[in-house]
Amino acid sequence: MKKENNPSDKKEKEWETEPLENDTKEEKKEKEQPAPSKEKAWLKKEGILAIDVYETEEEIVIQAPIAGIKKDDLEIITEKDMVIVKGKRERPEKREIKGFYTQECFFGNFRREVILPEETDPSRIQADIKEGILVIKAPKIEREKKRKIDI
Repeated sequence: MKKENNPSDKKEKEWETEPLENDTKEEKKEKEQPAPSKEKAWLKKEGILAIDVYETEEEIVIQAPIAGIKKDDLEIITEKDMVIVKGKRERPEKREIKGFYTQECFFGNFRREVILPEETDPSRIQADIKEGILVIKAPKIEREKKRKIDI
């Protein structure tokens, strides 16, 4: 036998909320304050590195402008069919900024993941920086596409 729902029975209601007006001033302040940085470390803003990806007959090439980034602040990782570029760009001047008129340059941590469109040899990937441009070259793996089988 099914139990009938009685609208006046508060225990049967699925959603119970209290009006916001019942919060004390201290509770409102707690809600407005940001959580400690340790808890929200994953929420920190990261920039996205601008890239070009193209192919030649022999390799997949990734290019990225990285002017102002020290080699020690740059990390390139290969993982399966992906290349990950991450690093940090420091602001050149450590002055207090009052406000921006235009802000298009990103300073701070950045990360970019590139899924390679073809199979490459991760052991032969090379990276170089010339005139502020990072160039990563991933040699393609040539597989025989057609082969005659002798019987």
